[in-house]
Amino acid sequence: MPSWTRGGWALLSLVFACPWLQATDTTTPAHNPTTKQPNIVVILADDLGYGDVRAFHPNGKIATPHLDKLAAQGMIFTDAHSGSAVCTPTRYGLLTGRYCWRTPLQSGVLWGYSPRLIEPGRATIAELLRAQGYHTTCIGKWHLGMDWPLQSGGIAQTEKDIRKIDYTKKIANGPTTVGFDSFYGITGSLDMPPFIWIENDHTVGVPTVDKKLVRIGFAHKDFEGVDVLPTIRRKAVATITERAQAKDGKPFFLYLPLNAPHAPILPAADWQGKSGLNAYADFVMQTDAVVGDVLHTLDQNHCADNTLVIFTSDNGCSPQAKFAELLAKKHNPNAHFRGHKADIYEGGHRVPFLVRWPGVVKPGTSCAQLACLTDIFRTVAEAAKVPVPDRAGEDSVSLVPLLRHPEGAAVRESVIHHSINGSFAIRTPRWKLIFCPGSGGWSFPRPGRDDTSTLPSVQLFDMVADVREKQNVAADHPEIVQQLTQLLEKQIADGRSTPGQPSPNTTPVDYLRASREAQRPLKKK
Repeated sequence: MPSWTRGGWALLSLVFACPWLQATDTTTPAHNPTTKQPNIVVILADDLGYGDVRAFHPNGKIATPHLDKLAAQGMIFTDAHSGSAVCTPTRYGLLTGRYCWRTPLQSGVLWGYSPRLIEPGRATIAELLRAQGYHTTCIGKWHLGMDWPLQSGGIAQTEKDIRKIDYTKKIANGPTTVGFDSFYGITGSLDMPPFIWIENDHTVGVPTVDKKLVRIGFAHKDFEGVDVLPTIRRKAVATITERAQAKDGKPFFLYLPLNAPHAPILPAADWQGKSGLNAYADFVMQTDAVVGDVLHTLDQNHCADNTLVIFTSDNGCSPQAKFAELLAKKHNPNAHFRGHKADIYEGGHRVPFLVRWPGVVKPGTSCAQLACLTDIFRTVAEAAKVPVPDRAGEDSVSLVPLLRHPEGAAVRESVIHHSINGSFAIRTPRWKLIFCPGSGGWSFPRPGRDDTSTLPSVQLFDMVADVREKQNVAADHPEIVQQLTQLLEKQIADGRSTPGQPSPNTTPVDYLRASREAQRPLKKK
C-alpha cells in the first residue's frame, strides 16, 4: 500500500469536517522540534528541458552553475513530471493539486485575454498558506486567466476583445482573488498580447501601440520583451528582502513563474553569445543566473536555513529552441528522452525538479521515485503544517517522506500524463500506457499532420527496460493494458487519484476523444 494511505490521512480526516479557512494547525512539526513555519519559494521555469540542467544531464553543454549548486545543496527528482506537456494545465495543477483535464481546459492552453480558469471555491496553495499566516506573493507569468473588463460591459472572451478592454478598470479574478496578497507580472506567455505589466489587479498604464513578440499585439509603449526576465528578477529580489526584514514576523510564500526560456527567446545584451551554442542556450544561462540571484538574496537576508526552495519547469523544451542547432553542438535539451514540449512522450513532460530544505533534505541526494508537479500542493502544505480539506488537492501527494528518505516507500502508485491535443497516458514505476497513436503533440508522428490512422491505438512501454520509448509492447502484455486502463478509468470516475471521498470533475472527461481523432485517416488535399 502506498505510504500516502497511512498515518497522515487519518490525522487529516479529523480536520476535514471543518471549513478550511477557519482551520487551525493540528499537525505535528514536519522536520524539527520547533514550530516555526518555513518560508517557501517555488520557481517555475517556462519550457526548460530536463537536459538543460547539468545536474540532470552531465553531458549537457549549457552551463547552469546556480541550479547545479542548488542540486548539490538539496535533492533532485529524476522521474518527476509536469501535469501536462504544455503550460497552463501544469500551472493549474501546481496551484490546486488537481489535474487540469478535470476542468473545461482539456486541450491546448489559455490566451492572454482568456477568462479565469481556477473555479470559484477551488482551494489554492496560496489560500491555504495565507489562511495560516503566510504572506503570499506571485511574480511573473500567470497564464491561468483573469476577467478583463470590456468598455461596453462584460468580460473579454476573444482576441478581438483585446482592443475593447477598459484598461483603467480593475481586472477581476486574477492572482489576488485566489490567495495571493500581491502580484506583479504578465497575463500569459510573453508571446501573448496584451503586452503590458499588471500590478495586483490593474495594468501599469494603458496599451496604445502594437508590438511584435512572435505575435503582433496591443502593447504599452514602454513594454519591451527583453526587459521582462530582468524585471521579474528585480521584483523577486526586492520581495524576498522586504519580507525577510518585515516586522510582522510572517513567513512568506513566493511563487515565481518565470517567462524564460520560453519564446520569444530574448537574452539580455550581456548574455548574448555567452553559451557558444545559440540564443536559447544563452537564455537558459540567464534564467540560471536569476535563480542564483534569488538564492543569494535568501543568503544575504539570513533566511536560507528556514526556506524550502523548489525549482522545476512547466513542461519539456520547445522546438522553438532550435533543436537542430543544439544537436549539432551535441546538446539535447530533453536529454535522451523521446519527444519535446506538447508531446505525450517523456520529452513533453519529464522535467527537472530540485528541492532544497535545510534540516530535512540531505545535500547532494537523488530520488528516482515517481513525482508530479501537482504534488507541490500537498508537499508545501505538509511543510508548512497546514491542514488540507478532503476536496482539495485531489491529485496531489506529499513528497515530504521522500525528502527525508529518498529510497523509502513510493508515495504514489501512478501519474497521469496529458498532451496538448488532449491525449492521455498513465504511468506506474515500470509501465507507461499511452491512449493514442503517435505523439499527441508536435513531434513525429504528429496527429493532424502525419497519418496516424494505421498505428496501434495504444502504446505500452516498459520504462525500466525502454525509457526511450522505442518498443511498443502492448500486444505482448494485454493484461497490463487492461489493468492500467481500469486504473485510469477509476481515477477519472472518482474525480481524484488520492484517497478520499469522490470529487466530481468540473467537466465530463472523455479520455479517448483525442485518440479517436488521431485514428481517422487524413483527408487528401
